[in-house]
Amino acid sequence: MLAVRKARRKLRMGTICSPNPSGTKTSSEVCNADWMASLPPHLHNLPLSNLAIPGSHDSFSYWVDEKSPVGPDQTQAIKRLARISLVKKLMKKWSMTQNLTFREQLEAGIRYFDLRVSSKPGDADQEIYFIHGLFGIKVWDGLMEIDSFLTQHPQEIIFLDFNHFYAMDETHHKCLVLRIQEAFGNKLCPACSVESLTLQTLWEKNCQVLIFYHCPFYKQYPFLWPGKKIPAPWANTTSVRKLILFLETTLSERAPRGSFHVSQAILTPRVKTIARGLVGGLKNTLVHSNGWNSRGSSLLSQERS
Repeated sequence: MLAVRKARRKLRMGTICSPNPSGTKTSSEVCNADWMASLPPHLHNLPLSNLAIPGSHDSFSYWVDEKSPVGPDQTQAIKRLARISLVKKLMKKWSMTQNLTFREQLEAGIRYFDLRVSSKPGDADQEIYFIHGLFGIKVWDGLMEIDSFLTQHPQEIIFLDFNHFYAMDETHHKCLVLRIQEAFGNKLCPACSVESLTLQTLWEKNCQVLIFYHCPFYKQYPFLWPGKKIPAPWANTTSVRKLILFLETTLSERAPRGSFHVSQAILTPRVKTIARGLVGGLKNTLVHSNGWNSRGSSLLSQERS
């Protein structure tokens, strides 16, 4: 979640839900797909950093390819173990942190996306993929899915946070940035003062996409925002109590000006956590067993009250 100042308490959203299996959209889905456009006028000129903007972690990991090589984000020990086919099946259970596609997340109201990318060993075409232990879809395919939604919802603004890069040299970075330009074109918002950025100013310029690029390469392109403009402190814990305390502390200590702020409301498995719940996977071991769904919802309700 992209967390913000006290003004976030003024924001109300409908229940976030996945698309209706029947193909029709409920009233809450319609609202969430266009929730920025539906905000009351007095919020249109509020700095964007003062709005509570929902986001997702490892946003692309709704699908990973267990038949592909293990990613360069993994240790050599894991790569050796992954030669056993069963190991990759287990990795898949721990690599997938989402069950909605980009389009479905956008329709549910998600506007901040946490992105990790990599080249793939043996690929000669410089293609870039999303990655979390195992390779996901091509970045280009994800960008096109997002752009399609934005074209249909011209007042919705998104944050794409490219924060981890693996096995990428200058040629790969140039290829990725070119893909970003091709996908979004004039929808890209040039880096500027955070405080000057409001929904109204973005709507007037027909800008819908903010790209954050955690690599010095951002200096070469005006539409790439430096990663330091969107810090995302990480609790690195399996404890819900410690996580909530961390979120409250880091939010209260965030810089008052000059940047956005990401509150990572996520639990992170340790080696013993994975060993204990090896077959169950991430969702059953950390989310359900810790009761994070109900406790997380309670925390958000308190923040919005």
